[in-house]
Amino acid sequence: MRPIEFKQTVINRLNYYVYCLVDPRDNRIFYIGKGHGNRVFQHAACAMSSTDISLKLDTIRDIIRENQDVRYYILRHNLTEEQAYIVESVLIDLLTFKDFNTETVLTNIQAGHHQWDEGIKTVDEIIGLYDCQPLVPLGKDRLLAVKLNRTYRAKDNAEDVYKRENMYEKARKYWKLNVNKAQSADYVLAVYEGVVRAVFKPQRWYEVKEPRLFSGTRYAFDGVEVFDSPYLNKDVSEYIKGQSPVRYINF
Repeated sequence: MRPIEFKQTVINRLNYYVYCLVDPRDNRIFYIGKGHGNRVFQHAACAMSSTDISLKLDTIRDIIRENQDVRYYILRHNLTEEQAYIVESVLIDLLTFKDFNTETVLTNIQAGHHQWDEGIKTVDEIIGLYDCQPLVPLGKDRLLAVKLNRTYRAKDNAEDVYKRENMYEKARKYWKLNVNKAQSADYVLAVYEGVVRAVFKPQRWYEVKEPRLFSGTRYAFDGVEVFDSPYLNKDVSEYIKGQSPVRYINF
């Protein structure tokens, strides 16, 4: 089993979290836990270094004997210890309650709250999100970075203009900017807390009537999301210092 651990920079961003261990042979969850730091990885380390007997440890040993790796998922993170206890207990109850068919397919249309930013992720996705490499523009790419700020985590009591249904709507409006420069941008980078959370290829910029909360001329873009962009999950904190929500990179 390949050794894995979170760097301290990742641990600082995770806070307390709830995780599950998944058997790669059938994709079944066989353990739910809560933790901090590198707790999620300690069960496999214990299975390899001790002779203790339990169904959990024996399952891990069986996976290792078949030259496979336990799959680790962080189900929710950035929790307080008390919140992590509650989430852990709810999930354990849900998956062990004898009257439930846990293979039932839910009919919910909407994904869970915080599913995009703090929802279910593999540990590799967590590392990619929080152990970020600095952004380096490729060739002559002109990048327009927009800081999402209040739109990224708009709460239920936020003004309606900040509550957007998806990342595209969060990123594309209402910006006070130099539209001539914006029109020459190759990509728009949606940034939150110094990290690129989504990338878009703008197709056109146009003036929009701003809501009453905003003053001056505002602009929006139409475009398409670039899901495999090399700029995703890159650290742009060096480029976006200061209060301005818009930054031009490599112009």
